[in-house]
Amino acid sequence: MLRIENLQAWYGPSHVLQGITLRVRPGEIVCLIGRNGAGKTTTLRGVMGLVGRATGSVVFDGQELLGMPTHVRNGLGLGYVPEERRIVQGLTVRDNLRLGLLAAKHRRPEREVIDEIAAIFPRLAERLDQDAITMSGGEQQMLAIARAMVSRPRLIMLDEPSEGIMPVLVDEMLELFVRLRTEGTTILLVEQNVERALGIADRAYIMDQGLIVHESAAAVLLADEAIKDRYCSV
Repeated sequence: MLRIENLQAWYGPSHVLQGITLRVRPGEIVCLIGRNGAGKTTTLRGVMGLVGRATGSVVFDGQELLGMPTHVRNGLGLGYVPEERRIVQGLTVRDNLRLGLLAAKHRRPEREVIDEIAAIFPRLAERLDQDAITMSGGEQQMLAIARAMVSRPRLIMLDEPSEGIMPVLVDEMLELFVRLRTEGTTILLVEQNVERALGIADRAYIMDQGLIVHESAAAVLLADEAIKDRYCSV
């Protein structure tokens, strides 16, 4: 579904990605892990067209993405939840979801969307008219994911979704990702919580200094303490 070949990316003069190659197949959860500064976030931003300059190839469902505006990439079925969440201050939960609906290529009735989101995120259903910025960090993360899902992406990329969230909500969120995969959504996950992420993933890549340095089945990497210590320990 997603094929990245020799992706190189720059922020100004900084050459952040040195030639990334990876695959995400339909129906997989693929985990991208590594230390802070390894280039994981830049990889996701490169797929979405949010870096200063990029070369190489990013093919989604048979279409080359490099050169396409970000909103066009989103319209092809790519969803993206950035690490900083970007919940819009002063808007309710419902209004934040409406923003996701506005960005969708195929508009659906708002009531249908709200009912669908409420079934997946009961916490949000109870807070539809609450100022979104007043919710807990975990609830805001749920809203960020829900807003990306409004457009029914076939592949959703999540950047550090467990950052700053209580452990009980982290488990709930990971269970959600497994359910989404079962229902047909493919997931590319950047996550610092290595053990938990590998526990739900099918395959994993490790990044270091702008390069992919390891690829394996997630279960194999989960059992390989030496590799994890070398590339993933703080």
